[in-house]
Amino acid sequence: MIYRLQRKFIIICVVSIFSVIALIWGGLLVLNIVSLNKNMDILADFVSGGGGKFPALFDEQFAPEKRLPDVDGNFNFITPETPFSTRHFSVFFDKSGEVSKTFTESIYSITEEQVIKYAKEVMEDGKKRGWVSVYRYKVFSTDFGEAVVFIDGSMNRSAIIQSMTIAGIVLVSCAVLVILLILLFSKKAVKPIAESYEKQKQFITDANHELKTPLTLILANVDIAESELGQNEWLDDIRDEGVRMTELVNQLVSLSRMDEEKHTLNITDVPFGEMLIDTVSEFEPLALNKGKKIETIIDNTITYRGDVALLRRLMGILMDNAIKYCDMNGCIMVSLSRRSRHIVMKIENTYAAVGG
Repeated sequence: MIYRLQRKFIIICVVSIFSVIALIWGGLLVLNIVSLNKNMDILADFVSGGGGKFPALFDEQFAPEKRLPDVDGNFNFITPETPFSTRHFSVFFDKSGEVSKTFTESIYSITEEQVIKYAKEVMEDGKKRGWVSVYRYKVFSTDFGEAVVFIDGSMNRSAIIQSMTIAGIVLVSCAVLVILLILLFSKKAVKPIAESYEKQKQFITDANHELKTPLTLILANVDIAESELGQNEWLDDIRDEGVRMTELVNQLVSLSRMDEEKHTLNITDVPFGEMLIDTVSEFEPLALNKGKKIETIIDNTITYRGDVALLRRLMGILMDNAIKYCDMNGCIMVSLSRRSRHIVMKIENTYAAVGG
């Protein structure tokens, strides 16, 4: 049981750690993508504002002592070197929707045919902004028709992929380190529980040994008294309660061993209906002796796969409780039926404290 508890503790920690890492990594990825799109849109806005290329007065406007004024905090990253490091091209359409001209002087890795193809795809798509391959585009209007400007984002994407790969490696490395620490200290984490569990098992074992001796003496003395005094109601009650007490002690020990790794159930096909009928028959004399009646509706053809001893013990416990807590001159109802794919066993008794 302790080994299973330790294993579950480790699994929960591992799942929790990697879930947090996945959320962090995913959040960083989303923030990087949003930032990339925003920066590429700023460049596209600036180029489209220049009619499809950087403004002609760029050199004057962006002299080191004359940086472009901050517009909503967006243009801070644009410097005099930006036109030389930004690969872009533009395609212009006339009012009839035909390509009128192209501007590809700032890019050399794409052909004229591919430029026109990308522009037509954008116009057919109908969106004002978006991505085509590694290019961020913006559709804008001119005096002669529509136009599309494309900004090459391959380097920016590569930088994001590289940074996210590094972030992933760092996060996973941290997770592995934490998991190793958890593996090292997991035994200490469950040690108090293990000690408490072992003490509980030891207590049950000691109680079993201490209780069995007086119970055995009680039952032996009942037999001796019965041989001298003859059978009577009081001796029978003492014997019945002594036998039940012995069974309860044995059940207590069995329950304490249920969590042991080597514990196995003896699963067989059990004639469940017939076994319940036999159990009810065993308890009928006790019920009649206490002035209580047993009524049954049992399908004796029902079978079940389980441990015969444990099932019989369960039936005995339920019948014993039903008789013990039933009203004087009351009734115990026992039923067994099949509902759909399930077997339903009911053992009920009348009890005045809950309205019958």
